[in-house]
Amino acid sequence: KQWYQRRVAITAGEITEEEGVIVLTEENFDEAISTNEHILVEFYAPWCGHCKALAPEYAAAAKILADEGSAVKLGKCDATEHKSIGGRFGVKGYPTLKFFVNGKEKEYNGGRKSPDIVSWLKKKTGDPCKVVSTKDEVDAEVASAHFAVVGAFKDRASEAGAVYTAAASDTDGVVFMVTDNDDLMKEFGLEDGGIVAVRDFADEELRVVMEGDKTAESLGTFISANRLPSVVEFSDETAPMIFGGDIKSHFLIFGDNEHEAHADLMAVFRKVSKGSAGKLVHVYVNSGKADNGRILEFFGIKKEDGQVTRIIQLGEGVDKYAPDFTDLTEENLAKFASDYLSGNLKKHLNSEEIPEDWDALPVKVLVGKNFEAVAFDETKDVLVEFYAPWCGHCKQLTPIWDELGEKYKDHESIVIAKMDSTANEVADVTVKGFPTLKFFPKESGKKVVDYSGGRTLEDFVAFLDGDHDAEAEDDKADEDDADHDEL
Repeated sequence: KQWYQRRVAITAGEITEEEGVIVLTEENFDEAISTNEHILVEFYAPWCGHCKALAPEYAAAAKILADEGSAVKLGKCDATEHKSIGGRFGVKGYPTLKFFVNGKEKEYNGGRKSPDIVSWLKKKTGDPCKVVSTKDEVDAEVASAHFAVVGAFKDRASEAGAVYTAAASDTDGVVFMVTDNDDLMKEFGLEDGGIVAVRDFADEELRVVMEGDKTAESLGTFISANRLPSVVEFSDETAPMIFGGDIKSHFLIFGDNEHEAHADLMAVFRKVSKGSAGKLVHVYVNSGKADNGRILEFFGIKKEDGQVTRIIQLGEGVDKYAPDFTDLTEENLAKFASDYLSGNLKKHLNSEEIPEDWDALPVKVLVGKNFEAVAFDETKDVLVEFYAPWCGHCKQLTPIWDELGEKYKDHESIVIAKMDSTANEVADVTVKGFPTLKFFPKESGKKVVDYSGGRTLEDFVAFLDGDHDAEAEDDKADEDDADHDEL
């Protein structure tokens, strides 16, 4: 199979393809973008775990499109090597995917499995609906995607048909099928203009017929209400649907699938979900699954904690809410959801205990419980690194940060500190990537300044010893900074 290591001519020059994906560099990027009408570009970092997981799916999508004779191309750019390109397109985490149409940049917000990538690209470059005439065709799509929509239209140019086609184009991650076949319409109980959601969710209705008027708004509401099971298990496959949907409040239960009470808990959770359907997305996270270690860490939950629940609200950051109970009964869970929806819960912030030796070394160790006393000390200028133990950039920064701490260990008003943000949270600081560096100036009334300068020892010293302009630093923080790992 030589297709994955061939060289492809693009107008005046040649660029390399790896596994069917065009390799983009500072030298060939503009030419590749201008030459291809439609090209999806992945900005990646070689060390990024998410990028490594995406690579085979991305290559598989490229091969599917190539085998179908599609003119749509997939490209990739190492943004850690070709930094000017990453900066130009505002790459702040990895992987970042952007779709270019006739050279114009658009956001990619589809899934990260090869069928999802292909489906998204087809929707954006052709008819967003798949024409079907047999039940086998519908079943094949549902078996692959687990959820699909079938519309029955004798005339797709009708007002209702146009609404359906527009919804198909605008809705990512959902397969829209269309038919005018009488036998298939009869199979699904559809009249002309009828729409049905077809699913293969366990313990759920397999078919849900849309009732009422078929407007853009009502169709969107119908799809949002039915595209996920009443309780969806968290996975790489379902994550884009969970986090990319319109409902930003999520009710989560963590537990081990092997636990003897797992089936009973899921039955209770499904029952509770009926009371807040359309208001909360109900998610189950298998704490016994190794791949879910990162999300457990994010919530400060361990497998040994057993069955645990949280509610989150997605916004600029992630607001978390913890219950005041440990027994996950139907009554407790229903009240937890009701109290959240009524605005009667206070946000939960994770914190480790304060280490006895937190200030023994030049770099002070902060946790949620001692953060305010140290960072907002009105007599100190405090520079803090918010890090994650697994973060590659954080590990690269460690020796420089230690050296910086050593330089200022005896300074009367400058403190160098660090906080593990996977285990600790504070109300006044939003951390969107690692490492995040923030400066807390003395006598400022709890002012927080985003540090976005250079990351050498000399850069930090110049900032701390110089007449740094906090307002200018805030402005710089709005500019691109690609040296962050994803959360």
